[in-house]
Amino acid sequence: MIFYMVVVTAPRILLVAIALLLASCSAREAPKTTRTGANATTESARQCMARLKEKSVRFAGLPNKSFDGGCRTIDTIKVMDFGTPTTNLGAMTCPLAANFTDWARYAVRPAAKQYLGAEVVRIETMGTFNCRNIYGMRSGKLSEHAFANAVDVSAFVLRDGRRISVLSGWNGSSEERAFLRRLHQSACKRFGTVLGPDYNAAHANHFHLDMARSMRNGTSFCR
Repeated sequence: MIFYMVVVTAPRILLVAIALLLASCSAREAPKTTRTGANATTESARQCMARLKEKSVRFAGLPNKSFDGGCRTIDTIKVMDFGTPTTNLGAMTCPLAANFTDWARYAVRPAAKQYLGAEVVRIETMGTFNCRNIYGMRSGKLSEHAFANAVDVSAFVLRDGRRISVLSGWNGSSEERAFLRRLHQSACKRFGTVLGPDYNAAHANHFHLDMARSMRNGTSFCR
């Protein structure tokens, strides 16, 4: 009988350790508990979803979930179509989805025609739900992304092929600057918190839009 001996070298041990470390990094997003009952648990959520249907927003209700670390997606939906193709839209609270689709329809589209003379055919985002702390720090307050209550918008693609990104357009041509600043200003009237390139370096390449702060007298935390 022939016996084979497996020799584990130091490099192999290192690779195994790295693999285990990477696996642990994603463990936080694994569901801790999942409730698969009715999606809308409150009357306000049901009313919000009814209004979306009236505005011809096509969406699907998502199951309520809780995740390790306090993250959760409660009364969330996935927007399927509202007239402007948009990338990376995952779970969103209904109020966030309602304000985002209105912003796209009544601010983004008109501003593109006014300042850039073209139609927006795609909005690019960096996503919605992400179980993490603010700025991705190891500790601290959970981001509104951890509750599917935020969306990060990074660019706008026009029918003529131009792509206006927040990163390059914020200090780009006069038309690009006017377009993006108009969108930033209009977002401040619809969302509780709006953060852009002038806030800090972490937001140089996107607009962070969330519903965390209750807007009073038409104002929000806008930077």
